[in-house]
Amino acid sequence: PRLGEFTAQALANTAWAFASADVPATELFEAIAAEAQPRLREFNEQDFANTAWAFATADVPATGLFEAIAAEAQPRLGEFNPQNLTNTTWAFATADVPATGLFEAIAAEAQPRL
Repeated sequence: PRLGEFTAQALANTAWAFASADVPATELFEAIAAEAQPRLREFNEQDFANTAWAFATADVPATGLFEAIAAEAQPRLGEFNPQNLTNTTWAFATADVPATGLFEAIAAEAQPRL
């Protein structure tokens, strides 16, 4: 199947699998970013976290994707479990993508859960 036929979960899982296996696949990651970015409304909290984690782990620059994830995920942080919050924060920090608003929102979401 073509990436356009992948579900949001399949896009996230594909990126996660290649990053986990440490397989260099820059062109694939770029294609996933291009496909995922306009479809982020379809993503759930785990898809956001896994996609951000995969790009950070694979060290594939994708600032536009990260910025779009931050914008789409921030109002939905209440749906994130602690691991999704942590993995998303780690990914943005590791990818060195400035996301002050997202980090502040994650801190505000996490604080009452402590």
